[in-house]
Amino acid sequence: MSLAHRIIPCLDTDGARVVKGVNFVGLRDAGDPAQLAARYNSEGADELVVLDIAASRDRRPTFLETIRRVAAELAIPLTAGGGIRTVEDARSVVRAGADKITVNTAAVERPALITELSAEFGSQAVVLALDAKFEPAINAWDVRVRGGRDSACLDALCWAQRSVELGAGEILLTSMDRDGTQSGFDVALTSVISRAVSVPVISSGGAKTPDHFAQIFSEGAADAALAASIFHDNVQSIRELKQFLALRHIEVRLPC
Repeated sequence: MSLAHRIIPCLDTDGARVVKGVNFVGLRDAGDPAQLAARYNSEGADELVVLDIAASRDRRPTFLETIRRVAAELAIPLTAGGGIRTVEDARSVVRAGADKITVNTAAVERPALITELSAEFGSQAVVLALDAKFEPAINAWDVRVRGGRDSACLDALCWAQRSVELGAGEILLTSMDRDGTQSGFDVALTSVISRAVSVPVISSGGAKTPDHFAQIFSEGAADAALAASIFHDNVQSIRELKQFLALRHIEVRLPC
């Protein structure tokens, strides 16, 4: 039997509040992280991701108190990150209640960090956050860092494969071109990465309708799909989304 596809809400935080924008800019307040976490836990989310999106940009620590407040509301796995640069940073996040930690900018700057984290926590607890933007000039997806502001001058496919070799146990793949647009997941990007690596891939960016989720699972070969604003704004119910997918013979864990 194949593993169930996961539905994962994401809480992007900038300080003590959840925020959401379009293409990583134009951020607006989207609510209290602990309150949203409690809601998603009861609605049947499979996991929750909390990202301090300004941590790398502002060179500040991840907000551990936010992680503690969120973890206290959950009976599902929690992935947290933002500004993690060392094993000790990651230990603090795990002590605060995270089950997995995610790294992006610091891993690009020092790839050995992935190996160090994997040795400390196990590869299953290390999630590489990969923000990718399509560049027509090179006909490829470019890796972006520091909250999407800067190019890492890395091919997304090559970086995904290398990160797995270094010890990443999962990839959180965000399409900057689709982020916040509600125009559908980037199926082409997700398919390329999912079929090239041996670890689960979470597709992020662009979700709105149940059909978007069905497509990213069937055509994009994603193991999980992540969304934010459609859940925060009650555009889409997690419970109804899972029922829709189950009726289309896409394996999901149905909430009780």
